[in-house]
Amino acid sequence: MPEHSIVLGDVRITRVIEWSGPIRTARFIIPDSDEEVWRRNQEWLAPDFWTPADDAYRCHIQTWVLRSEGKVILVDTGVGNNRERPQVPQFAGLKTDYLARLRAADVAPEDVDVVVNTHIHYDHVGWNTEWRDEAWVPTFPNATYLIPRLDHLYFDPDGDHRRRAPRDEHERIRWEGSKLVFNDSIAPVQRAGQAVLWEGAHRIDGNLLLEAAPGHTPGSSVLTLRSGADRAVFVGDMLHSPVQVLEPRWNSCFCDDLRLAAETRRAHLARAAELRELVIPAHWPGHGAAEVRTDGDGFAISAWADFPTDGPPCAGPNG
Repeated sequence: MPEHSIVLGDVRITRVIEWSGPIRTARFIIPDSDEEVWRRNQEWLAPDFWTPADDAYRCHIQTWVLRSEGKVILVDTGVGNNRERPQVPQFAGLKTDYLARLRAADVAPEDVDVVVNTHIHYDHVGWNTEWRDEAWVPTFPNATYLIPRLDHLYFDPDGDHRRRAPRDEHERIRWEGSKLVFNDSIAPVQRAGQAVLWEGAHRIDGNLLLEAAPGHTPGSSVLTLRSGADRAVFVGDMLHSPVQVLEPRWNSCFCDDLRLAAETRRAHLARAAELRELVIPAHWPGHGAAEVRTDGDGFAISAWADFPTDGPPCAGPNG
């Protein structure tokens, strides 16, 4: 079994990291957050999630590989190589050995049966496609790509009228960049006939169920795992940082509907605490996932997952 794997019930989960490092500052990524909370929890937030000296927010861009009922399932596909990304210049023209890392986890592109995009943001759909023969084509030729219908409607460049006006210049640039994301990472999968648009809920197999979890984006979703006595939930960008476990009302700067995002976050943390689900966000470094418990009006980390904290060295934004 690869070093970066755990087993829950009959499902094997392997962590494949595309990129790791600092992005902006903690207070930029979680603008609602209180500096005092970061400082009070510095002992365990640093250095995996936060660098106090420069207030840097630290994250992984990663894919969760699931093996369930004989199928290989990818949860989110990272940034991708050679993309135009004005909304995040740090990842423009990214070049990593992501496909080699998948192969090191015993996953060749043709082996993948299902790709889950928890939502349509640049760092969750990038390796849906690759540039080949002068065109963007699906990276995983035999896979069904599960894409939330509401996000598809929202981010389709033909549906600009469905969006509210951007709140600020940062959001305007993000929305302009999302058109590039749709055109290079979503539309080619549809043209190939490999996309399935779903809403409400979608069962993948007896262990895995996709559920709508709107707020971060209109179509944001979670993937719940139930196998034997084990429980887990892949929450995508519902949690960018563990400080949001402590204070669920704190949104990231990327959340679309702030009220709904906070309500959804609290509801899923409450369920995870009650059912003892392992909470697996898209971007946490360190152990990558945790069990939570209720703690007053918020929640707390009760146990970390068994993934090692020293992930493999990752290529920087340009190689």
